Amino acid sequence: MHETISFKTKGNCDMIDITHLVDAVVEKSEMNTGICTVFCKGSTGSVTTIEYEEGLIEDFPRAMEKIAPQNEQYAHNLKWGDGNGHSHVRASLVGPSLTIPFVNRKLTLGTWQQVVFIDYDNRPRNRNLEIVIIGE
Repeated sequence: MHETISFKTKGNCDMIDITHLVDAVVEKSEMNTGICTVFCKGSTGSVTTIEYEEGLIEDFPRAMEKIAPQNEQYAHNLKWGDGNGHSHVRASLVGPSLTIPFVNRKLTLGTWQQVVFIDYDNRPRNRNLEIVIIGE
């Protein structure tokens, strides 16, 4: 089964809890057991898990700023002039996809684990995530 989910983001490490959207697709699939892959189309966003709470929502962008600072000189910015070289580096470090097992039509996430999309770009975007479910 395949489904695309779409939403708007603010950019600049905007983190969005998409757990409920992914859950809905798994439930809709009518499969009991399998795997669900969530994939970001685009090179400035990523999909991962985190405890989606205020402290970590604040901590994550600070950590990203230490790893790939926005104000560094990036060859990408020099070539394209779009100022989002840091966005591409950050997204590639975290990765564009996540695969989650599900059992009895429920994602097997930990108690404090949510599925999130993170937009690293330097401007708001319309985002599309591809969800593919394989199971029985």
